[in-house]
Amino acid sequence: MKAVQIVNPSEIKVVELEKPTVGAGEVLVRIKYVGFCGSDLNTFLGRNPMVKLPVIPGHEVGAVIEEIGSEVPGGFEKGMNVTLNPYTNCGKCASCRNGRVNACEHNETLGVQRNGVMCEYAVLPWTKIIPAGNISSRDCALIEPMSVGFHAVARGQVTDNEYVMVIGCGMIGIGAIVRAALRGATVIAVDLDDEKLDLAKRMGASYAVNSKTENVHQRMQEITEGFGADVVIEAVGSPATYVMAVDEVGFTGRVVCIGYAKNEVAFQTKYFVQKELDIRGSRNALPADFRAVINYMNTGNCPVDELITKIVKPEDTLQAMEEWVANPGKVFRILVEL
Repeated sequence: MKAVQIVNPSEIKVVELEKPTVGAGEVLVRIKYVGFCGSDLNTFLGRNPMVKLPVIPGHEVGAVIEEIGSEVPGGFEKGMNVTLNPYTNCGKCASCRNGRVNACEHNETLGVQRNGVMCEYAVLPWTKIIPAGNISSRDCALIEPMSVGFHAVARGQVTDNEYVMVIGCGMIGIGAIVRAALRGATVIAVDLDDEKLDLAKRMGASYAVNSKTENVHQRMQEITEGFGADVVIEAVGSPATYVMAVDEVGFTGRVVCIGYAKNEVAFQTKYFVQKELDIRGSRNALPADFRAVINYMNTGNCPVDELITKIVKPEDTLQAMEEWVANPGKVFRILVEL
């Protein structure tokens, strides 16, 4: 079967692999679409310390069930559109013991700590197969990245009488905006790009602030009547946005961190104490987050076409990644059609 492999930094090629066979408790899926995400971009650039090259990328998946192994319970049918839960959990670490399997100490995400599924077929345990109802296989590839944003909103315990500031309107930030708006919160989207901010408003943000051209603190004070945000979700992963999150959250607010900052961040830690902040990490997603995204997408209110920047064939992945590197701010999702 055909597969896409990142061989070395800036080097991608199409390789032939043996088609996997299904075993007991497993499901064979035909992969239709796989999204490139930020971790894949970092792998391509040689900046992902969790990856050992060469690696097959891909964990944002739209697939169709091809074959069902023995000992798989009912509810799965051949031809069903599905997405995949790309994380593993050991069942023994502190996170697993506490029921937060998404943050397993020994997690191995597809395409990161182990080979992904940017290939024609894949076999997974039935527990990692997520039926997606009437969602097309193309649009199923959007579910996992949106679920990460949905999970951040859950971590922030967002309610309907709160101001929620989302810093970064990429795919994961958009997921957070959607979920916070669905919960009834007043959402303030912050980004450097006006096109992304316009999309954020169509996805549920009440306010849009361009941090490149506007005074963010002044705008936040105006919008929140001087109180600051009740919840700030950081979905960029830069020192500047981490500091912004702590500066703009209100007293006794919550800061939820999704992005990984590549460099050390210098904080005025007095705000941690003075504001009595809750600072929370948010990693991956839980099955409930996947279900929430699927429910949302099944309403027909998600402008899926606007979230897909480009669809390419495996042979064109190198060119697509080079274009993404050259203009990263203009890409939401690049999908590979297999």
